Amino acid sequence: MTNFFKSLCETIANSDKNIRFAAIVDHHGTIMAYSERKGIKPLLNEEQTAQYALAAVTRQYTRIRWQSILGKIDYTCSSYEKLLRITIPITDSRNHLCFVIIFTLDVTTKNFHQIIMNKVKPIVKEKEKELLNRA
Repeated sequence: MTNFFKSLCETIANSDKNIRFAAIVDHHGTIMAYSERKGIKPLLNEEQTAQYALAAVTRQYTRIRWQSILGKIDYTCSSYEKLLRITIPITDSRNHLCFVIIFTLDVTTKNFHQIIMNKVKPIVKEKEKELLNRA
């Protein structure tokens, strides 16, 4: 795990008090780094988290093929009983998936769209060029 990936995850995780977990996953589904809110009890163990990361990347591959018609994906969100799980795909200029940012929010978070678009997406946008250089 490089300091760049770990730092990015920590920056995302610390950008809002409602964020529980943040990870960056490569196009193969391998978790490059992650960060958790201090004192949080994870809902998934390490193996389950790795399996989820792989599944999230697989789903992104099926979604990005529609970007040329529907436009670039800002994020996808799944609302579970116990949390909100958000994925942000990072694609190159040829629309190839390079990374996926995964993070979770407390289920009670009411303003999740504003958190994603006004806090997390600007962090990702600022680091996107460096991410693509590492792909």
